[in-house]
This record gives sequence, C-alpha cells and structure tokens, in this order.
Amino acid sequence: MKNNHFINNHFLKQLLFTVATVLLCIVVAFAQDGNAGINEANTKVRSYFASGVNLMYAVGAIVGLIGAIKVYQKWNSGDHDTGKVASAWFGSCVFLVIVATVLRSFFAV
Repeated sequence: MKNNHFINNHFLKQLLFTVATVLLCIVVAFAQDGNAGINEANTKVRSYFASGVNLMYAVGAIVGLIGAIKVYQKWNSGDHDTGKVASAWFGSCVFLVIVATVLRSFFAV
C-alpha cells in the first residue's frame, strides 16, 4: 500500500509539473511586448494634453469672470477687503495659466 501511495504522489507531481510547463509555454507564446503598450499610452496622453491645456485656459477664463463680478460687487458695496479679494481671484487665474504653460514646456508637448 505504501508503494502504491508513492506512485500516486509521484504521478501527481509529474502531472502538475507538465500542466504548469504547458501553461507557462502558452503564456510566453501569447505575451505581448510591454514597450509597445507604454509607447501607445504615451502617444494617447500626449494627444490629450493640448485639449487639457485649452480646458485649463477656459476654466481660468470662467474663474476670472466670476472673480471680476465678485470684486465689482464688493467694490460697489464699499467693503474694505476688496483689494484682498481681487488679488486672490486674480492670483488663481494667473496660477491656472502659469501651470498650463509650465506643464506644456516641462513635458515638451
């Protein structure tokens, strides 16, 4: 009985090794080049970058218009912190434009 158990264990190990080897060969045969995927992703991201920069400029314009309306309302109501609010809104608009320009030049897109 002990020899029969040894034969079954040995056969099972050989069968598992054979199945694992066949699966590994199939995976290697159908594996794709990682560089091709990375290059395709790079190309797609670079193609979207110009649209993203234009979107940032549009958001900056909308924020600027909203800020101008807020500052105008504060100025007409006679608030003393109009300069602080104006500089905050103007700074956010300038930040958006600078970030878009710096990202474009940094990544050479």
